[in-house]
Amino acid sequence: MAHVHHFTYGVYNPIAAYLLAFLGSFLGLLCAGRARDAHSRSRRNRWLVIAAFAIGGGGIWLMHFSAMLGFDVPDSPVRYDLARTLLSLVFAVLTVGLGLMIVGHGARSTAKTLAAGTLTGTGVIAMHFTGMEGMRLPATIHYNPALVAASAVIAIAASTVALWFAMSVRGWLRISAAAAVMALAVCGMHYTGMAAMSIELDPNAPAPGGIRPLTMLVPITLITAATIIGVALSALQAMTEEEFTDGAGNPKRGVHADTVQPWSLKQASIGSVRLTPAARAVMTNRPRPSPRPSPAPAPAAPPATSGS
Repeated sequence: MAHVHHFTYGVYNPIAAYLLAFLGSFLGLLCAGRARDAHSRSRRNRWLVIAAFAIGGGGIWLMHFSAMLGFDVPDSPVRYDLARTLLSLVFAVLTVGLGLMIVGHGARSTAKTLAAGTLTGTGVIAMHFTGMEGMRLPATIHYNPALVAASAVIAIAASTVALWFAMSVRGWLRISAAAAVMALAVCGMHYTGMAAMSIELDPNAPAPGGIRPLTMLVPITLITAATIIGVALSALQAMTEEEFTDGAGNPKRGVHADTVQPWSLKQASIGSVRLTPAARAVMTNRPRPSPRPSPAPAPAAPPATSGS
């Protein structure tokens, strides 16, 4: 069996992986909290989709490949297949999204949370081993069944706890603590699955083709930035619409609409000019008022006569 390094760059890879898992989980839990407070199904679905990208894309998939940058086989080059790498991203986002949709609608129940957690955990395991199958090595990869089963149990338990947190945790402090636990569970699942792997090199196999590990830094950095920016912009847009529109997308008639009248140039121009009644009648298409007749002059008083 070939010698394998999981921490080629020391503690930097696990620390970076944990921070990405924490950040994705934290943003996802915040979005799930907004989904619970949404008053319409469409808005709730939007927040749940944003949470799926944050948790599945940022907290799980980006964490996985950040940790994989520390994986190395000194006796052989390691390459990655781009198609399978992206397929693992689809597994992560899709299964997390399905789990959130299941627990995010209807009444909460333990059975529904367990079912959704099992589905999501299975998807996380599929993501992990699809990403592992995306590795290109001139070797045969073997897995320890006991450690694979342990990683599957961790993934299902972590997914179930994450979905329960998503539907129940409120407050910045509790969300931060929940995100820390979720990140620890995701990292534990990943490194348990990696420990299950052993490699038997084939000296006669051709050199593998694919993407170099350090080249993965560019797409990982870009996807990380796009995920964070996309989640932030989508959340801001959803929050703005919830603030100023009702459930049907119409302008909300409330404090903002009733107390503040919309300003227009026409109103400002008309209001700043003092118009005569005739001009005002012309502008408003009303009949022009007839001029008032001037009052008749009072008759002159007769001259006073002197007495005889």
